[in-house]
Amino acid sequence: MKKIKQSWAEPYKIKMVELLKMTTADQRKKAMKDAGYNTFLLRSEDVYIDLLTDSGTSAMSDRQWAGMMLGDEAYAGSSNFYQLEEVVREVYGYKYLVPTHQGRGAENILSKILIKKGDIVPGNMYFTTTRLHQELAGGKFEDVIIDEAHDPENEFPFKGNIDLDKLKRLIKKHGAKKIPYVSMATSVNMAGGQPISMKNLKELRALTKKHGIKVIHDMTRVAENAYFIQQKEKGYEGRSIRSIVKEICSYTDGATMSAKKDALVNIGGFLAVNDWDVFEEARNMVVVYEGLHTYGGLAGRDMEAMAIGIRESVSDEHIKARIGQVIYLGEKMIEYDVPIVRPIGGHGIFVDAKKFLPHIPQDHFPAQTLAAEMYLDSGVRTMERGVVSAGRKTNGENYYPKLELVRFTIPRRVYTQAHMDVIAESAARVYERRNKIKGLKMVYEPKYLRFFQARFEKL
Repeated sequence: MKKIKQSWAEPYKIKMVELLKMTTADQRKKAMKDAGYNTFLLRSEDVYIDLLTDSGTSAMSDRQWAGMMLGDEAYAGSSNFYQLEEVVREVYGYKYLVPTHQGRGAENILSKILIKKGDIVPGNMYFTTTRLHQELAGGKFEDVIIDEAHDPENEFPFKGNIDLDKLKRLIKKHGAKKIPYVSMATSVNMAGGQPISMKNLKELRALTKKHGIKVIHDMTRVAENAYFIQQKEKGYEGRSIRSIVKEICSYTDGATMSAKKDALVNIGGFLAVNDWDVFEEARNMVVVYEGLHTYGGLAGRDMEAMAIGIRESVSDEHIKARIGQVIYLGEKMIEYDVPIVRPIGGHGIFVDAKKFLPHIPQDHFPAQTLAAEMYLDSGVRTMERGVVSAGRKTNGENYYPKLELVRFTIPRRVYTQAHMDVIAESAARVYERRNKIKGLKMVYEPKYLRFFQARFEKL
């Protein structure tokens, strides 16, 4: 008898729906041209399936919506702040909390406190806003991720790992005093949502402790990272996601969090630290840049929704279904021979634009081109993660990352399996006509984070 496959299914049911606008090919062509072939500049009403980002685009639960009605909108001392502070200590283990409007608010404050001009900040691959804040504070980012992370076809299960030999060489070259902290991200976004192993994190903690260097955790997708540790790392098979998340955090000195991802809210973030002196400086600085230290630019209702979302995010059932949907889409794309980053990561599928469009050089923006073509084909909005996102060096030259990717980012609890089928089929159709696709030229470039607002024309 043939063995019956056991499928996963979402651990929720749908209570409310948002109706979507269906567009024609001509309408999409006009919308894309008006947007300067930048998917960030499309109007959301013209998008069918929106995979631009998983940031702030998740569906909140009934409990989170109920929590919104418990918003204490007092200017100072909101009860929702103390609830959030308690949950951060309970789930993540950090002592002190400074709320911010989102993750980049926390990055800005942290960079201003810890980084001095000329400092070196090692990290497991750059992220756009993180590196910019480090540079604006006078620091220089140095990539110390393992080499496997730059190879989209390498199947190593923990491509988010830090190469400790690279880090040791940096310490030897610059001295520990020039390194304010190691920037460690769980589930490395720019590598394709790739996780760091607990073994690597423990070794990193031992090395940094020896040299008196802090480890600051970009914990935006820590629960997704915990899932991969649970599934792939020896000794963690029987552990809960919640316990693994807390262990990850225990090997770090503080964290920046964009709660718009793992924590399932539409807005919000925080800086969490264990060092009183850093906290004292941060809660003074947050008043300048964000808001009072007990609201940090957020409404009380947003902090309440965040506290509830954090608890929901570390549920084993939730994270299994969340990543299960990503894996389903990835396997569909592999069926259609669409080249993607392997192994499949946590928050989306990353298509290898260099391999998809090998005839288009990086100067003609293959990932940006492919994102535009996906929208033209089906109304699916994705985003570029290549030379446009990488930006320019301080001398004005483009960064040319080895990875030239298009990110198909899946919002949490939003789309169905049928939507995943539509996405994969669209990617397959574009792949079939890939040889006819031409690149783009950039006709407008903003000063910072150009991928948000740059404009292009077809060659």
